[in-house]
Amino acid sequence: MCSNYETVTRADRLLSFFGVVREGDEKPLIAFPLNMAPFIRLAEDGSGHRRVDEGAFGLVPGFAKELVYGKSKYNARSETVHSKPSYRSAWRMGQRCVIPAEGIYEPYYETEESTPVRWRIQQPGEVPMGIAGIWEKWIGPDGREVFSFSMLTVNAEGHPMMSRFHKPSDEKRMVVILDPEEYDEWLSCPVHAAPKFFRQWMGQLDAYPAPLAPRPKKEKPPRVPKAPKPKPDTGQFDLF
Repeated sequence: MCSNYETVTRADRLLSFFGVVREGDEKPLIAFPLNMAPFIRLAEDGSGHRRVDEGAFGLVPGFAKELVYGKSKYNARSETVHSKPSYRSAWRMGQRCVIPAEGIYEPYYETEESTPVRWRIQQPGEVPMGIAGIWEKWIGPDGREVFSFSMLTVNAEGHPMMSRFHKPSDEKRMVVILDPEEYDEWLSCPVHAAPKFFRQWMGQLDAYPAPLAPRPKKEKPPRVPKAPKPKPDTGQFDLF
């Protein structure tokens, strides 16, 4: 499972590694659920070309009443993506995407009871990952349109690296990482052929601890002494 990752937002890296042109050139950011980030899909003009759009990390299906619905929908299990109500429409419509990531983050536990340590997983040589995903277009009550997407995951039991993460008692899961030569086929193949991409990534991966920086504590404003209460006016005067 992956609930936060570093986005690929630099225009030169999106063009070099994913073949898409993005207006603007931003620094990478760490995306958490409902953060906006780039995702790559097929252009809707039938040209077969890739395009990059901005979407919320966490798929929001058409029946959702609010955008916050997607906060827990950032990962879709490959075994049930075709049947779960939140994902099945996007899957049936072939709305697949590639999610560009500089690296992903997962929790590592020494023991079941230990405090988890956040680790970063990335490909060597500063080569970004292309993660398989599905996307949706959500129309809010006010008529605004918002893209959203979810990463696809597979069982990671037995994987030399990814089986080390999450609690020892939890099922081991990992995102579906695509080979760059597979991007076009993943985006365009028939729905019945797409599950062939659901397998563990056996290419080389690097990992190291990358705990979140603690949030700075808010300074309390200095206390302002209260002004003394005025004595009530009794209407009497001191004569001496």
